[in-house]
Amino acid sequence: MLERLLVGETISLDLVNTEWIADGDQVDFLAAEGAPELWLREYGFDPAEEDVDALRASRTAIRSLLDSPGTEADARMNAVLSHGRESITVTAGRPTTTPSVDPGWGAAWLTARAFTDLLATHPDRIRQCAHPDCVLYFYDTSKNGRRRWHSMETCGNRTKSARHYRRYVSDEKAKQRAESEGTK
Repeated sequence: MLERLLVGETISLDLVNTEWIADGDQVDFLAAEGAPELWLREYGFDPAEEDVDALRASRTAIRSLLDSPGTEADARMNAVLSHGRESITVTAGRPTTTPSVDPGWGAAWLTARAFTDLLATHPDRIRQCAHPDCVLYFYDTSKNGRRRWHSMETCGNRTKSARHYRRYVSDEKAKQRAESEGTK
């Protein structure tokens, strides 16, 4: 079974992060045997009641809004959201929101709906990892809002190591040039 690179994000970003790049190849966690069921159970959904293609459609819609927002991305998200709606009722003076979703679309619709909440409340805290080869997204909960990588242990260290290496190689080349010019 595949192991996901980033878990523990909001449900919508966790769904988007079921696709990643490993060794230059795209990996789709939801395509692995038993993985969709595992993901659904992790979030409290009954896999027997959910449509994995609907879940993929939701993932595509969310990623479209993240990667290239515009009318096409809006249309994808609206297509997913059209499979459900919310009713608000008041009981004992307290409002209650109840979703009503098409069969098979529960997880997909609730995930898309959760993403719209993120967009409405904290769009500036939704970030893509700053490593150039990483496609993962995270919700920045840091105090100062300056988190750059989905994981400091992986992408953060790789980025800093690469920067250090480039600087080291550049310094070494400059030193060699200076030495060779000094011998002429």
